[in-house]
Amino acid sequence: MPRLLSVNVGLPRDVTWNGKTVRTSVWKSPVDGRRTVRKLDIDGDAQADLAGHGGEHRAVFVYQMDSYHYWERFLGRNDFTFGQFGENFTVDGLPDNEVCIGDRYRIGAAEFEVTQPRVTCYRVGIRMNEPRMPALLVAHHRPGFYFRVLQEGEVQAGDEIVKIADGPERITVADVDALLYLPGHSSAQLQRALRIPALSNGWQSSFRAMLEPDSSFKTAAGNAGLANEEQAPAWPGFRQMRVKSINKESDNVASFVLEPIDGQSLPVCQAGQFVVLRLLVDPGEPPVLRSYSLSDLPMPDHFRISVKNELKGIGSSFLCNRTQVGDRLDVSAPRGSFTLRPGQNPVVLLSAGVGATPVMAMLHALAAEKSQQEIWWLYGARNSADHPFAEESRLLLKQLFRGRGYIVYSKPAASDRVGADFDAPGHVDTALLERIGVSKGSDFYLCGPSSFLENMRDGLRNWGVPAGKVHSEIFGSLEAITPGMAQVIHTPHLPPRPPGSGPSVSFARSGITAAWDSKFASLLELAEACDVPVRWSCRSGVCHTCMTGLISGSITYNPEPLEKPAPGNLLVCCSQPSANVTLDL
Repeated sequence: MPRLLSVNVGLPRDVTWNGKTVRTSVWKSPVDGRRTVRKLDIDGDAQADLAGHGGEHRAVFVYQMDSYHYWERFLGRNDFTFGQFGENFTVDGLPDNEVCIGDRYRIGAAEFEVTQPRVTCYRVGIRMNEPRMPALLVAHHRPGFYFRVLQEGEVQAGDEIVKIADGPERITVADVDALLYLPGHSSAQLQRALRIPALSNGWQSSFRAMLEPDSSFKTAAGNAGLANEEQAPAWPGFRQMRVKSINKESDNVASFVLEPIDGQSLPVCQAGQFVVLRLLVDPGEPPVLRSYSLSDLPMPDHFRISVKNELKGIGSSFLCNRTQVGDRLDVSAPRGSFTLRPGQNPVVLLSAGVGATPVMAMLHALAAEKSQQEIWWLYGARNSADHPFAEESRLLLKQLFRGRGYIVYSKPAASDRVGADFDAPGHVDTALLERIGVSKGSDFYLCGPSSFLENMRDGLRNWGVPAGKVHSEIFGSLEAITPGMAQVIHTPHLPPRPPGSGPSVSFARSGITAAWDSKFASLLELAEACDVPVRWSCRSGVCHTCMTGLISGSITYNPEPLEKPAPGNLLVCCSQPSANVTLDL
């Protein structure tokens, strides 16, 4: 008969790790006597990171004594104590390769349901003093699992664990874990897993993404359940293109039409994607890397980018003030996942300033396909002098059966005419959307300054728009993901001297290039040393949170990830450069 060996609890604490402070509850200690298990936790226990742990479906974490013995042998250790793996219940029995999602158990006066395997993160590596631990738990099919509390009640060490119901489909914890994190995903198994009501919402969402039939996001490699995989870029690195024409769009925005020098047709890209330009601004200095959205209908004979001439912008000043028709520029293949989703919902294209560029490409694409959807073009500018694509957007809306536009100026000039140049003074916000009749059931595409994006995302959420209906493009660095750590924003910089002697590593969004130094274990560590905003969770090649676009160059993996991302991407947490690289960071 399976038995509860130990009840372990712990409260959030700050620990020092790699010179940083991490907030975590992975340290658990055994308690004597009976403890009440509640819907969200156990008396005396709490989770520090409710985004990654905790909640109704992750109330109690279970780990097995058999796995303790396994890791003692594998790691050559004998220093484990109850709670070593961050578990609430240390149990005798209930192995991951036998317990199934949806199984129900009675322990003491409480009843439980198995909801999902553990989602491993770097903090279990800190607790174990073994950074490989997140990957090892998955690779060795010993993740442990979570209970949902069906009936609250008291439990204590020594209680028998009585099975009271089998879960449907009979898929084990180990098999469900492998289905998400290891290669060889079976569609039939994914569909079976989705038929288990007890499976937590996060895992169901991942499995649905892996079954997604939309070919625009389907790749031969990678894992859509872990990260939004793009198609492989049409070419590696950079390709030379000629500036065919330069057109003024407003007082401070110019469009550059680029054509391939070799005369070969360009690949079909998706409206909303961007390219990276490698600009030789100063001879003898490293090239400057800048990302620009494509701003018109994807065509086989040219790209168009539209650039705002920023006062202190090195790249934009070079393009707008020094680049001439006939000049050659190094251009990456289009990439990016800010693209139109399939469906028949109304489409709302929301932008401000030069953020109009990617949604302008979307408006072109919708007009070209003669979309029958309701299409809204909502744009905010200072005045007509700062309003790019004014006539172009009006003409495109006229081609759409249900196209509607609304323009607001924050500081209209005396000569700007309401009803001709713009529709109203003010700013684009949710109050405006509600007033003009935009449906909450629309798909919203946002691009613009960071303050505009933050206000619109908050406003749409408060208005009741589901997060999955809001898509945004960010110019510059992406928002960091550093679980358990306070986010401190610094200006990206070169790492402390002396400089490394290895290949150059260019962070395209952050605009810096540093030499690789073998003292860093990974490209992630170099990015952190440069204060480049990064995203990560496991730091061992499991979760794909750190997946980043590899714009040029080549890398090696050490350790090898459990599943590699799609071509044209890399996992920065476990990779090192084998040649000069450019990363979308």
